[in-house]
Amino acid sequence: MLAEFRVSNFRSFKDEQVLSLIASPGKSKGKNSVEIGGHNILKTAVVYGANASGKSNLIKALACMNTIIYDSAEYKPGDKKIPFKVTGEMKGKDLVGMKYEQLLPYVPLPDPAFTVIAADFVTTEDGTGIVHVSPTFGADDLKAAQKSGIPAVLIKDENGDDVPIVDKQGRFTKEITDFAGMYVKNYDDQDEDDPDYRPTDVLIAIKLKGENKAFRVERYVHSYPHCWRTDKPILYYPLSAWFIKTTEFKERLVELNNTINWKPESTGIGRFGNWLENLVDWNLSRSRFWGTPLPVWVSEDKKEELCIGSIQELRDEVDKAIAAGINQDPIGEDFDLHRPYVDEIVLVGKNGEKMYREPDLIDVWFDAGSMPYAQLHYPFENEDDFNKAYPADFIAEGVDQTRGWFFTLHAIAGMIFDSVAFKNVVSNGLVLDKKGNKMSKRLGNAADPFKTIEQYGPDALRWYMISNADPWDNLKFDLEGISEVQRRFFGTLTNTYSFFALYANLDGFKYAERDILITKRTESDRWILSRLNSIIKIVHDAYDD
Repeated sequence: MLAEFRVSNFRSFKDEQVLSLIASPGKSKGKNSVEIGGHNILKTAVVYGANASGKSNLIKALACMNTIIYDSAEYKPGDKKIPFKVTGEMKGKDLVGMKYEQLLPYVPLPDPAFTVIAADFVTTEDGTGIVHVSPTFGADDLKAAQKSGIPAVLIKDENGDDVPIVDKQGRFTKEITDFAGMYVKNYDDQDEDDPDYRPTDVLIAIKLKGENKAFRVERYVHSYPHCWRTDKPILYYPLSAWFIKTTEFKERLVELNNTINWKPESTGIGRFGNWLENLVDWNLSRSRFWGTPLPVWVSEDKKEELCIGSIQELRDEVDKAIAAGINQDPIGEDFDLHRPYVDEIVLVGKNGEKMYREPDLIDVWFDAGSMPYAQLHYPFENEDDFNKAYPADFIAEGVDQTRGWFFTLHAIAGMIFDSVAFKNVVSNGLVLDKKGNKMSKRLGNAADPFKTIEQYGPDALRWYMISNADPWDNLKFDLEGISEVQRRFFGTLTNTYSFFALYANLDGFKYAERDILITKRTESDRWILSRLNSIIKIVHDAYDD
């Protein structure tokens, strides 16, 4: 949908004429500013038959002008496109600061909301060259809005906190009266093939069309992120969260990474190195129930925070709270530190205020990155054992752990111990299906490892996997390939042994005879022994490297 925004402070046209910005896309949840590319060429045009008065002035990108409207000289009766006449040209930067009327005025906002701003990611390659943005539901939109001081469309919840106009179930809140309680995407599994099915965006388009605020409504197919487990569309959503300021350690983490022996080297320098070079602060908290609780208590007035560093420290703080008159039991030896039990602990602040635990959990990758210390309960005990085993000589994991285990191990070690967590690492490739797609039970393209081993045997499976791809390359897994390995390699090996066993049994060979001197053996025997010892040396050298 192309929305039509009435401009309120542009004076290049006669006052009696209506000037509108044509912007895309049309989904208008929480949108409160228009972005343009500062150097894009935009055209102004008189469009005939565009509204009830018969004509209106529009601003649209030069490169996109002919996608939805015709030059009036080329218009023919019956054409679907709307006739227009160009009246001028300007650059996008000339419109920065222009004010326009709120499209769906459910939540009023103060200035400078509903103002044209510039953004370098807006182009004229598609759409209209003018984009309506929502800082509440998009990262790029948020950055652009914050840079220009544009407020987000927020309302107050029952606790008095600012929240978006879409709840965590993906439904419009009661403030959006015409669409309150409706899902912004098809999250309730309605039949989209039903002729009576009307998604919320269609209902919004109908409303805007009826109010003469939609210049053009049509279906437009574009890429959109979906959940890889459920195939449902993902809703970008702003949440309050706790972060670790990893950006303060970026340079040191890069330096430490350069001391690690990566196999392949390209992963350490490229994929992992680039990740560190573009490091952002680590979002530590997660809004879930199962997992490691965030050990942070906050006072009721939000002015005091306390991060607990050990079970003993928690016991001491609980005892202090009990002494201050808070009615609760002390922390026993068998106390469960998970939710909901840890949520019931109330601590006391310096001024006697009650302190409650933040309800979030810790990112599970923080748990994984803490493995070298947690497994030995370091630094509380086992210091000698820890110093012998740390940093690890060697680790191996899939290449998809670049932003997971590899990073969290490296970040925690660098920030806390100014050290690497591992000296050598093999970044394994992934096992894909035979077409090169990621295996998934949901898609039905995953191979059952137990059935595969039962049918082909573990040796054939191992040899197929190691002989068809280097450890750091992806493997397109095909059961036919295991059959081929059985025939060509294990079949040859079996036939060779069968030939030997047949004649050894005929000759009564027991391998109890005295060994024949190397110099008296046949050339083929000496060659086989030479190959064996060469391979042994290669393997030893590779392990020592």
